[in-house]
Amino acid sequence: MQHFIASDGACIAYRDTGVAGDGRVPIVLLHGLMAHGGFFREQAPLAEDFRVVTIDLRGHGESPAPDGKASVERIAADVSDLVAALGLLGAIGVGWSLGATVLWHVLAGPAASRFAGAVVIDMTARVRNDDEWDLGLSPEACEARSQAIRDDFDGFARNAGEGIFAEPVPAHLRGLADWAGGEFARSDPKAIASVWASLVRQDVRALLKGIAHPTLIVHGGRSRLYGDDTADHLVAALPAAAAVRFGNSGHAPHLEEPEAFNRTLKDFAARLSRAPTMETTHR
Repeated sequence: MQHFIASDGACIAYRDTGVAGDGRVPIVLLHGLMAHGGFFREQAPLAEDFRVVTIDLRGHGESPAPDGKASVERIAADVSDLVAALGLLGAIGVGWSLGATVLWHVLAGPAASRFAGAVVIDMTARVRNDDEWDLGLSPEACEARSQAIRDDFDGFARNAGEGIFAEPVPAHLRGLADWAGGEFARSDPKAIASVWASLVRQDVRALLKGIAHPTLIVHGGRSRLYGDDTADHLVAALPAAAAVRFGNSGHAPHLEEPEAFNRTLKDFAARLSRAPTMETTHR
């Protein structure tokens, strides 16, 4: 692990692998809630062709949250500062769940010019539903998660590890699902509560209109969190977006169908270099 000191003095852990320079496109991988950079372990082969930067977001993995406090905006600032410190240009940002919301804030900020494109993995523009929005989770579901984080974090985390996979979890992914739950449970409950509270407050619909980066919306056809209509909304809301549906995946296509995901990411990078018109596809 390598470490970067954020503008507020916090220590942010990251891995920088692959070959820098020589025209290699940087890929910046941003994980979901309670996860860490290791949840992109199936993307390790990408380092053969790309410079791959994987970050433990503040409050996750080896990046502690000072006083147990963190927010989506602060995490986005960390990412922006690190990308600038590494001198990355023409990068592709890949955000999974929480990481997608972080990425949208990055692409709406001063580091936007360092990115050539974005990949969003199974996320919505707004987590909490209301009378005018139904592409997230109900207020009751959001509050239930908040309470579980406070009252039974271990149980919540292990259930969430199961829940990122399609139901029922395929036999060949059972070990990975158990690992995910165990890793989630190692998180700092106070930090996770803080990040979750910030995530539930997010509504990035206004931000999306101004993000002109070509974006690939990756979503699981068997996601337990978000449906096809959520991906459709993002394609319509973003100025330059297309969707790819992974029919055998839940909330984590990069873990559930890693070879297909990696091929899709490589194809997206190649298409970015040629700037073609993107089309929605199904896998």
